[in-house]
Amino acid sequence: MLPIQYAQRICYMIIAVIGVPVNLVAIVILSRGKCGLSTCTTRYLVAMAAADLLMVIIEVILRRISWYYFPWSFLDITPVCTVIYLLSRVSADCSVWFTVTFTFDRFVAICWQKLKTKYCTGRTAAVVLGTSCILLSAKNIPHYFTIVPGYIIDNVPWDCVPIPAAFTEPGWVGFDWFETVLTSLFPFAVILLLNALTVRHILVASRVRKRLRGESKGENGSDPEMESRRRSVILLFTLSGSFILLWLVIVIDFIYYITAGKNPSDYNDSLYTFAQVGFILRNLSCCTNTFIYGVTQSKFREQLKSAVKYPLTSIIQLINKQNN
Repeated sequence: MLPIQYAQRICYMIIAVIGVPVNLVAIVILSRGKCGLSTCTTRYLVAMAAADLLMVIIEVILRRISWYYFPWSFLDITPVCTVIYLLSRVSADCSVWFTVTFTFDRFVAICWQKLKTKYCTGRTAAVVLGTSCILLSAKNIPHYFTIVPGYIIDNVPWDCVPIPAAFTEPGWVGFDWFETVLTSLFPFAVILLLNALTVRHILVASRVRKRLRGESKGENGSDPEMESRRRSVILLFTLSGSFILLWLVIVIDFIYYITAGKNPSDYNDSLYTFAQVGFILRNLSCCTNTFIYGVTQSKFREQLKSAVKYPLTSIIQLINKQNN
């Protein structure tokens, strides 16, 4: 067994142990709407946490960990593992594109003030998220027809393996390119472009407001609007920056796979290790957002502290009540 396979077992177990509770905590705290965020921002963040939670459960626990620690279980029967495989792809796509839609929402809120009142609403966020989820689910339907059993034991199909045509026929190869570009390269380009335009707009607006407020002449004073924008931008950039860094290896591997024309099943040990590190980092991205909220959002930290203290406070109150 390669060293990377030992590392995978440990890393995926850590991701599962951390990813499930932190995403549940994020969903509960954000859903209460007491973090000082707008309704649309809250809905995007809750959707991102839900997609990350599903990815941890389906991709990490049901696919990776179950195979490492419970091989040839019920989950490896072909119809079951096919559904798990499709759901893992949908959850990964939603995790990516919910980040993109959130980035676009913040871009509109910061740069297009006239459109902000119409677009940056809770209703629009729900429509965008729901439509994205439906389209991404439909996009993954063709994968159902690329999976066949690896073994037939006592008339029971086991394992899920791709058909050889998936790597050779132009139609399937083109679909694979389209899907990977849609899930990796295009979101990267969109997030980087929107962030660059947002930074440019903020720098220009900041200089204009300083002139209007006389700060360029040495007068100091707080600017509530710029402070609000600063907090919004910090949250936006940390979320999108974390996404880009943790998905970067996957994107590099895809670029190599396309330019070299190699089938991933033919990778040597070094390339295989590089690709698997990319999957580990991609799955790790499902655990980071809650920590980002805690670092960048003071009200989220307050709600988290209250949630931690609540069980202890309740127990103490119950004990005091019984003693009295």
